[in-house]
Amino acid sequence: MLRIPPALSRGLFIFALVAVFWLALQPAPDVVQVVSWQDKIEHAVLFAVLMVLGSLAWPDRMPQLVLGLLAYGAAMEVAQSFTDYRFGDLWDWVADAIGVLLAAIPARLLAARFGTPPALASSTAGARNQA
Repeated sequence: MLRIPPALSRGLFIFALVAVFWLALQPAPDVVQVVSWQDKIEHAVLFAVLMVLGSLAWPDRMPQLVLGLLAYGAAMEVAQSFTDYRFGDLWDWVADAIGVLLAAIPARLLAARFGTPPALASSTAGARNQA
């Protein structure tokens, strides 16, 4: 079965976190709006993707990923409130939370299939401790 190396999945996740936060603090681009709540859909999808990436990086840390991404989303909204061209929005954070929670179960299934298996991580740590 194909496994994504932990260093690669963790690097991608951390890169995504940094890139998303940086982009969130830039002036908002003009985007064609199809529906009035399109921004909320974009938030939910983005945070669902972050949840999947995080679960591939740390498959045995799902509760911590959920809480961490919720805190990350809140921090992003607070940081946006300090810019002149963005504003923090509680409903954006709610959309972030919906994306994280909706992705948690599929993310766990993907992590079980493609992430580092927790048993392998535990046996590797045990082998190091015995040496």
